[in-house]
Amino acid sequence: MQKNLLGKTAFIIAILVIFVYGIFGIPQKWNGEGLKEALLQRIHLGLDLKGGTHLILQVQVNDAVNADSDIAIERLKDLLSKNKISYGDIYKPDPASHPEQIVIKGVPPDAIGSLRNNVLDTAAYQQQYDVSSGPDNSYVLSLKPARADEIRQQAVTQAIETIRQRIDALGVSEPLIEEHGLGNYQILIQLPGVDPDRAIGIISSTAMLEVRGAVDQRVYGSEREALDAHQGMLPPNAVLMHGSSIGSRDTGPKDEVYVLNRSSVVTGRDIRDAEPTTKGDTGAPIVSFSLYSDGGNRFGDFTRAHVGDYLAIVLDNRVVEFATIKQEIDDQGIIEGGFTQQSAKDLSIKLKSGALPAGIKILEESSVGPSLGIDSIRQGVTAAIVGMVVVMLFMLFYYRFAGINADLALILNLVILLGFLGFSGATLTLPGIAGVILTIGMGVDSNVLIFERIREELRNGKSPGAAVDQGFGKAWITIIDTHVTTIVSAFILIIFGTGPVRGFAITLICGLLANLFTAVFVSRVIFDAVLQRKQRTQELSI
Repeated sequence: MQKNLLGKTAFIIAILVIFVYGIFGIPQKWNGEGLKEALLQRIHLGLDLKGGTHLILQVQVNDAVNADSDIAIERLKDLLSKNKISYGDIYKPDPASHPEQIVIKGVPPDAIGSLRNNVLDTAAYQQQYDVSSGPDNSYVLSLKPARADEIRQQAVTQAIETIRQRIDALGVSEPLIEEHGLGNYQILIQLPGVDPDRAIGIISSTAMLEVRGAVDQRVYGSEREALDAHQGMLPPNAVLMHGSSIGSRDTGPKDEVYVLNRSSVVTGRDIRDAEPTTKGDTGAPIVSFSLYSDGGNRFGDFTRAHVGDYLAIVLDNRVVEFATIKQEIDDQGIIEGGFTQQSAKDLSIKLKSGALPAGIKILEESSVGPSLGIDSIRQGVTAAIVGMVVVMLFMLFYYRFAGINADLALILNLVILLGFLGFSGATLTLPGIAGVILTIGMGVDSNVLIFERIREELRNGKSPGAAVDQGFGKAWITIIDTHVTTIVSAFILIIFGTGPVRGFAITLICGLLANLFTAVFVSRVIFDAVLQRKQRTQELSI
């Protein structure tokens, strides 16, 4: 019995030491400031406690549908060319309002049968498009609503993952990035303790990298000049784009207009890696990138066929490079553009994490000041300490010496809870502090169930040892029942709740699991130690 009790005591002390380490780690200084610094390094504070930025973004999902239809147009052109079907044009009549519609115009009557057999009536197009005939031997392909909705939802999911990768690269601890609202294509972002300006810049930039061929090899000073050079109307496959050339020291950067292909040769989706580096001869910051094999093959085919022509590197719908293709380029390239070291690093983060599938719009932006967070911490901690002291005094007054047992278990419960937060890296929010306070109440509730059962057994004439055995044995089922039902409810909050609600639920679950250990195991060991020292006829102070 003595050896068994010593083993259990050693186990409890080991648990205590492990979770104290989880709270503080190994502090550099063993004074008050050192312990506080160590505590804040181990336990991450949420936005409401640490301060930071709160954003609600809306994904412009029609951009993703437009990108999908652009790719579909290029595939259609390749397919028609492969089957030797002539046509007048393939275009989108209204990209802004109906990006899901594609028109094939000018198909000769003798090629309609081949068009239907080899393209329109194939399984690939029947599954994704509704096909209808139009005037002048034209056909309208409309993306099926279910497929369009799928593309829009995928755009939101991909945007969340891309933003998460960018924020992780910034080193933000415990950011909250999740879908927000019902069917509004919105994203909720909370960034504790981060520089809002830089974070917003990296988040909101689409970093849409494209390589486009030039329809016109000239560079124009304005859109009017470019249109005049084409008799007031651009070719159907062309688009005007602005850009900034670096210029001389005297003139500085100037805005220029380019006439480029509407479709891209490669896009940000083809990028395998991107790194900030410097140009060999000047040491100027640049960004080097490499492409996946499929994109590299397309890039190689295009540059091989257009040696001597111009191509443009377009970033976020602005031309950052416009250069002659001197030789075939496969899967690697560089981007120049007057970068600083910081901007080159930020651009590489954006490109490496993948381009956002669509533009985003900031619907709501707010900042929580650190002073407000400090006030919340102070008030929350004060509430927790006052609540715990009142409960401990009540247990001492009502259960006498056994109240010390409950108070020790309660302190260990709090240590295990904070230690778990330190080990897991979970974020402590203001609702999380409320979860800590609620855990204190649940811990006392378990002790009350056990102590009242022991009192009842003592009133029935049982010896102290037998009363303790019966008290713990019969109260165990009730304790398990109350804890399991509460834990299940907390799991539902984690699944369906937002950040602060999840913080409350996580803290509550950790506290309840710790309470099962302290209220049942630790309290029992303390009772056994007390009973071992008492005379058989001596009463139990409860």
